[in-house]
Amino acid sequence: MTSIVPTIGIDVSKDRLDAVVEPGGECLGVANDPAGWKRLLRWIEPLGARAIGLEPSGGYERGVADVLVRAGQSVRLVNSWKLRKFAQAYGVLAKNDRLDARCIARFVSQVPTRERRDDPVRAQLAELVTARRQFVDDIQHCTNRLEHVRDGELLRQQRRHVDMLRRTIERLDLRIASLIAGNPEMAARDKLLRSMPGIGPVTASTLIALLEELGSASNRAMAALVGVVPYDADSGKMRGLRCIFGGRAAVRRVLYMAAQAAARSNPVLKAFKQKLVNAGKKPKVAIVAVMRKMIVILNAMVRDNATWQIKTA
Repeated sequence: MTSIVPTIGIDVSKDRLDAVVEPGGECLGVANDPAGWKRLLRWIEPLGARAIGLEPSGGYERGVADVLVRAGQSVRLVNSWKLRKFAQAYGVLAKNDRLDARCIARFVSQVPTRERRDDPVRAQLAELVTARRQFVDDIQHCTNRLEHVRDGELLRQQRRHVDMLRRTIERLDLRIASLIAGNPEMAARDKLLRSMPGIGPVTASTLIALLEELGSASNRAMAALVGVVPYDADSGKMRGLRCIFGGRAAVRRVLYMAAQAAARSNPVLKAFKQKLVNAGKKPKVAIVAVMRKMIVILNAMVRDNATWQIKTA
Protein backbone atom coordinates (compact mmCIF):
# COMPACT_ATOMS: atom_id res chain seq x y z
CA MET A 1 0.00 0.00 0.00
CA THR A 2 1.37 3.40 -1.03
CA SER A 3 1.92 5.78 1.87
CA ILE A 4 1.02 9.46 1.58
CA VAL A 5 3.99 11.78 1.99
CA PRO A 6 2.88 14.66 4.21
CA THR A 7 3.22 18.38 3.63
CA ILE A 8 3.51 21.01 6.35
CA GLY A 9 2.08 24.50 6.49
CA ILE A 10 3.50 27.15 8.81
CA ASP A 11 1.60 30.33 9.63
CA VAL A 12 4.06 33.09 10.56
CA SER A 13 3.49 36.03 12.84
CA LYS A 14 5.94 38.35 14.58
CA ASP A 15 6.13 36.31 17.79
CA ARG A 16 4.72 32.89 16.94
CA LEU A 17 4.82 30.04 14.41
CA ASP A 18 1.89 27.63 14.00
CA ALA A 19 2.64 24.45 12.02
CA VAL A 20 0.12 21.87 10.78
CA VAL A 21 0.74 18.54 9.02
CA GLU A 22 -1.53 17.39 6.19
CA PRO A 23 -2.95 14.84 6.12
CA GLY A 24 -3.52 14.14 9.77
CA GLY A 25 -3.83 17.61 11.23
CA GLU A 26 -1.03 17.23 13.79
CA CYS A 27 -0.01 20.70 14.92
CA LEU A 28 2.66 22.56 16.88
CA GLY A 29 2.98 26.13 18.07
CA VAL A 30 6.36 27.66 18.92
CA ALA A 31 7.90 31.06 19.44
CA ASN A 32 9.30 32.78 16.37
CA ASP A 33 12.87 32.93 17.71
CA PRO A 34 16.02 30.74 17.47
CA ALA A 35 14.86 28.45 20.31
CA GLY A 36 11.49 28.02 18.64
CA TRP A 37 13.08 27.32 15.25
CA LYS A 38 15.18 24.52 16.78
CA ARG A 39 12.15 22.99 18.48
CA LEU A 40 10.18 23.19 15.23
CA LEU A 41 12.99 21.54 13.27
CA ARG A 42 13.20 18.66 15.76
CA TRP A 43 9.45 18.15 15.32
CA ILE A 44 9.60 18.32 11.51
CA GLU A 45 12.60 16.07 10.78
CA PRO A 46 10.98 12.70 11.70
CA LEU A 47 7.91 13.50 9.57
CA GLY A 48 9.80 13.29 6.24
CA ALA A 49 7.67 16.05 4.69
CA ARG A 50 7.71 16.46 0.92
CA ALA A 51 7.36 20.24 1.21
CA ILE A 52 7.01 22.91 3.87
CA GLY A 53 4.99 26.00 2.99
CA LEU A 54 5.26 29.44 4.57
CA GLU A 55 3.30 32.56 3.76
CA PRO A 56 5.60 35.63 3.59
CA SER A 57 4.88 37.89 6.54
CA GLY A 58 6.83 41.12 6.17
CA GLY A 59 10.20 39.44 6.71
CA TYR A 60 9.27 37.60 9.92
CA GLU A 61 9.45 34.32 7.97
CA ARG A 62 13.10 34.74 6.96
CA GLY A 63 14.70 33.33 10.09
CA VAL A 64 12.75 30.08 10.23
CA ALA A 65 12.93 29.65 6.44
CA ASP A 66 16.73 29.94 6.50
CA VAL A 67 17.00 27.39 9.32
CA LEU A 68 14.77 24.90 7.51
CA VAL A 69 16.55 25.29 4.15
CA ARG A 70 19.98 24.81 5.76
CA ALA A 71 18.65 21.67 7.42
CA GLY A 72 17.83 20.23 3.99
CA GLN A 73 14.06 20.78 4.10
CA SER A 74 12.11 21.68 0.94
CA VAL A 75 10.74 25.13 1.77
CA ARG A 76 8.18 26.94 -0.39
CA LEU A 77 7.05 30.56 0.00
CA VAL A 78 3.35 30.79 -0.81
CA ASN A 79 1.78 33.74 -2.62
CA SER A 80 -0.72 35.33 -0.21
CA TRP A 81 -3.29 36.26 -2.86
CA LYS A 82 -3.25 32.75 -4.39
CA LEU A 83 -3.51 31.19 -0.93
CA ARG A 84 -6.61 33.25 -0.06
CA LYS A 85 -8.29 32.30 -3.35
CA PHE A 86 -7.36 28.65 -2.77
CA ALA A 87 -8.91 28.71 0.71
CA GLN A 88 -12.09 30.31 -0.62
CA ALA A 89 -12.32 27.67 -3.34
CA TYR A 90 -12.19 25.04 -0.60
CA GLY A 91 -15.00 26.85 1.20
CA VAL A 92 -12.75 28.04 4.02
CA LEU A 93 -14.11 31.46 4.92
CA ALA A 94 -12.93 31.69 8.52
CA LYS A 95 -9.37 32.80 9.29
CA ASN A 96 -7.11 31.97 12.22
CA ASP A 97 -3.49 30.91 12.58
CA ARG A 98 -3.96 27.12 12.62
CA LEU A 99 -6.57 27.24 9.87
CA ASP A 100 -4.19 29.31 7.75
CA ALA A 101 -1.39 26.80 8.40
CA ARG A 102 -3.65 23.92 7.31
CA CYS A 103 -4.56 25.80 4.11
CA ILE A 104 -0.87 26.42 3.41
CA ALA A 105 -0.12 22.70 3.83
CA ARG A 106 -2.91 21.78 1.41
CA PHE A 107 -1.79 24.48 -1.03
CA VAL A 108 1.80 23.22 -1.33
CA SER A 109 0.53 19.64 -1.69
CA GLN A 110 -1.62 20.50 -4.71
CA VAL A 111 -0.28 23.65 -6.40
CA PRO A 112 3.16 23.83 -8.07
CA THR A 113 5.42 26.11 -6.03
CA ARG A 114 9.06 27.11 -6.32
CA GLU A 115 11.52 25.74 -3.80
CA ARG A 116 13.52 28.29 -1.82
CA ARG A 117 17.28 28.10 -2.34
CA ASP A 118 20.03 28.74 0.18
CA ASP A 119 21.86 31.60 -1.53
CA PRO A 120 23.14 34.11 1.06
CA VAL A 121 24.87 36.34 -1.51
CA ARG A 122 21.72 36.74 -3.59
CA ALA A 123 19.70 37.31 -0.40
CA GLN A 124 22.08 40.11 0.61
CA LEU A 125 21.88 41.64 -2.87
CA ALA A 126 18.07 41.49 -2.73
CA GLU A 127 18.12 43.28 0.63
CA LEU A 128 20.37 46.05 -0.74
CA VAL A 129 18.32 46.43 -3.93
CA THR A 130 15.09 46.62 -1.92
CA ALA A 131 16.58 49.19 0.46
CA ARG A 132 17.70 51.30 -2.49
CA ARG A 133 14.19 51.29 -3.94
CA GLN A 134 12.76 52.33 -0.57
CA PHE A 135 15.20 55.24 -0.26
CA VAL A 136 14.28 56.38 -3.79
CA ASP A 137 10.62 56.35 -2.70
CA ASP A 138 11.55 58.39 0.38
CA ILE A 139 13.19 61.02 -1.82
CA GLN A 140 10.07 61.21 -3.97
CA HIS A 141 7.86 61.64 -0.91
CA CYS A 142 10.13 64.35 0.54
CA THR A 143 10.34 66.16 -2.79
CA ASN A 144 6.55 66.19 -3.07
CA ARG A 145 6.28 67.67 0.43
CA LEU A 146 8.78 70.41 -0.43
CA GLU A 147 6.31 71.92 -2.89
CA HIS A 148 4.02 72.87 0.01
CA VAL A 149 6.54 73.94 2.68
CA ARG A 150 6.68 77.68 3.39
CA ASP A 151 8.65 77.81 6.64
CA GLY A 152 12.28 78.61 5.78
CA GLU A 153 13.91 76.48 8.50
CA LEU A 154 11.67 73.51 7.77
CA LEU A 155 12.49 73.86 4.08
CA ARG A 156 16.22 73.73 4.80
CA GLN A 157 15.76 70.64 7.03
CA GLN A 158 13.79 68.84 4.33
CA ARG A 159 16.44 69.63 1.72
CA ARG A 160 19.21 68.38 4.01
CA HIS A 161 17.21 65.17 4.51
CA VAL A 162 16.88 64.70 0.74
CA ASP A 163 20.63 65.27 0.33
CA MET A 164 21.33 62.67 3.03
CA LEU A 165 19.07 60.16 1.27
CA ARG A 166 20.85 60.77 -2.04
CA ARG A 167 24.25 60.18 -0.41
CA THR A 168 22.87 56.98 1.13
CA ILE A 169 21.75 55.78 -2.30
CA GLU A 170 25.20 56.55 -3.72
CA ARG A 171 26.80 54.41 -1.00
CA LEU A 172 24.29 51.64 -1.65
CA ASP A 173 25.11 51.74 -5.38
CA LEU A 174 28.78 51.20 -4.53
CA ARG A 175 27.96 48.28 -2.21
CA ILE A 176 25.69 46.68 -4.82
CA ALA A 177 28.33 47.04 -7.53
CA SER A 178 31.01 45.64 -5.21
CA LEU A 179 28.85 42.66 -4.22
CA ILE A 180 28.10 41.79 -7.85
CA ALA A 181 31.74 42.25 -8.93
CA GLY A 182 32.89 39.94 -6.12
CA ASN A 183 30.70 37.07 -7.31
CA PRO A 184 31.85 35.61 -10.68
CA GLU A 185 28.41 34.24 -11.60
CA MET A 186 26.64 37.51 -10.83
CA ALA A 187 29.37 39.57 -12.51
CA ALA A 188 29.01 37.54 -15.71
CA ARG A 189 25.22 37.92 -15.68
CA ASP A 190 25.51 41.65 -15.00
CA LYS A 191 27.80 42.09 -18.00
CA LEU A 192 25.49 40.04 -20.20
CA LEU A 193 22.33 41.91 -19.18
CA ARG A 194 23.93 45.33 -19.58
CA SER A 195 25.00 44.50 -23.12
CA MET A 196 21.40 45.30 -24.13
CA PRO A 197 21.04 49.06 -24.81
CA GLY A 198 18.59 50.40 -22.22
CA ILE A 199 19.64 48.11 -19.37
CA GLY A 200 21.66 49.99 -16.76
CA PRO A 201 23.15 49.00 -13.40
CA VAL A 202 19.90 49.46 -11.43
CA THR A 203 17.84 47.27 -13.77
CA ALA A 204 20.58 44.65 -14.04
CA SER A 205 21.08 44.37 -10.28
CA THR A 206 17.31 44.15 -9.73
CA LEU A 207 16.96 41.35 -12.28
CA ILE A 208 19.88 39.46 -10.73
CA ALA A 209 18.53 39.82 -7.20
CA LEU A 210 14.79 39.46 -7.68
CA LEU A 211 14.38 37.37 -10.84
CA GLU A 212 16.64 34.37 -10.37
CA GLU A 213 14.45 32.31 -12.75
CA LEU A 214 15.67 34.41 -15.69
CA GLY A 215 17.03 32.08 -18.35
CA SER A 216 15.47 28.92 -16.89
CA ALA A 217 11.75 29.45 -17.58
CA SER A 218 9.69 29.75 -20.75
CA ASN A 219 9.19 33.18 -22.29
CA ARG A 220 5.52 33.37 -21.28
CA ALA A 221 6.27 32.17 -17.74
CA MET A 222 8.99 34.82 -17.42
CA ALA A 223 6.67 37.56 -18.70
CA ALA A 224 4.04 36.39 -16.21
CA LEU A 225 6.56 36.48 -13.36
CA VAL A 226 7.30 40.12 -14.17
CA GLY A 227 3.60 40.86 -14.69
CA VAL A 228 3.59 42.02 -18.33
CA VAL A 229 1.30 39.35 -19.83
CA PRO A 230 -2.00 40.81 -21.12
CA TYR A 231 -4.63 38.34 -19.93
CA ASP A 232 -7.84 37.63 -21.85
CA ALA A 233 -11.18 38.81 -20.42
CA ASP A 234 -13.56 37.07 -22.84
CA SER A 235 -16.86 35.29 -22.30
CA GLY A 236 -18.94 33.94 -25.17
CA LYS A 237 -19.14 36.66 -27.82
CA MET A 238 -17.93 39.33 -25.42
CA ARG A 239 -14.33 40.43 -25.89
CA GLY A 240 -13.05 42.29 -22.84
CA LEU A 241 -10.10 44.60 -22.44
CA ARG A 242 -6.79 42.74 -22.06
CA CYS A 243 -4.94 43.83 -18.93
CA ILE A 244 -1.71 42.88 -17.20
CA PHE A 245 -2.02 41.53 -13.67
CA GLY A 246 0.14 40.23 -10.82
CA GLY A 247 3.85 39.55 -11.09
CA ARG A 248 6.76 41.04 -9.19
CA ALA A 249 6.07 44.75 -8.89
CA ALA A 250 9.65 45.67 -7.93
CA VAL A 251 10.99 44.08 -11.12
CA ARG A 252 8.25 45.52 -13.30
CA ARG A 253 8.90 48.99 -11.94
CA VAL A 254 12.57 49.12 -12.98
CA LEU A 255 11.80 47.37 -16.27
CA TYR A 256 9.29 50.11 -17.06
CA MET A 257 11.99 52.77 -16.74
CA ALA A 258 14.40 50.62 -18.75
CA ALA A 259 11.79 50.24 -21.49
CA GLN A 260 11.38 54.02 -21.64
CA ALA A 261 15.13 54.39 -22.17
CA ALA A 262 15.31 51.48 -24.62
CA ALA A 263 12.47 52.90 -26.71
CA ARG A 264 14.71 55.93 -27.33
CA SER A 265 18.23 54.44 -27.53
CA ASN A 266 17.80 50.82 -28.64
CA PRO A 267 17.26 50.70 -32.43
CA VAL A 268 15.37 47.39 -32.35
CA LEU A 269 13.02 48.33 -29.53
CA LYS A 270 12.61 51.89 -30.80
CA ALA A 271 11.38 50.55 -34.15
CA PHE A 272 9.17 48.01 -32.37
CA LYS A 273 7.47 50.70 -30.28
CA GLN A 274 7.03 53.01 -33.24
CA LYS A 275 5.39 50.22 -35.24
CA LEU A 276 2.87 49.70 -32.43
CA VAL A 277 2.14 53.43 -32.12
CA ASN A 278 1.67 53.70 -35.87
CA ALA A 279 -0.81 50.82 -35.65
CA GLY A 280 -2.89 52.86 -33.22
CA LYS A 281 -1.77 51.39 -29.90
CA LYS A 282 -1.85 53.71 -26.90
CA PRO A 283 1.59 54.84 -25.63
CA LYS A 284 1.34 52.87 -22.35
CA VAL A 285 0.20 49.74 -24.19
CA ALA A 286 3.20 50.14 -26.50
CA ILE A 287 5.59 50.52 -23.54
CA VAL A 288 4.20 47.40 -21.85
CA ALA A 289 4.74 45.55 -25.12
CA VAL A 290 8.34 46.82 -25.17
CA MET A 291 8.78 45.60 -21.58
CA ARG A 292 7.51 42.15 -22.55
CA LYS A 293 9.80 42.00 -25.58
CA MET A 294 12.75 43.08 -23.43
CA ILE A 295 12.20 40.38 -20.81
CA VAL A 296 11.73 37.73 -23.52
CA ILE A 297 15.00 38.76 -25.21
CA LEU A 298 16.84 38.92 -21.87
CA ASN A 299 15.49 35.48 -20.97
CA ALA A 300 16.90 34.09 -24.23
CA MET A 301 20.22 35.89 -23.73
CA VAL A 302 20.70 34.41 -20.25
CA ARG A 303 19.51 30.97 -21.36
CA ASP A 304 21.95 30.91 -24.28
CA ASN A 305 24.68 32.89 -22.50
CA ALA A 306 24.73 35.28 -25.46
CA THR A 307 25.23 39.04 -25.37
CA TRP A 308 22.96 41.48 -27.18
CA GLN A 309 22.99 41.18 -30.94
CA ILE A 310 20.77 43.34 -33.16
CA LYS A 311 20.47 40.68 -35.84
CA THR A 312 19.16 38.07 -33.35
CA ALA A 313 16.83 40.32 -31.34
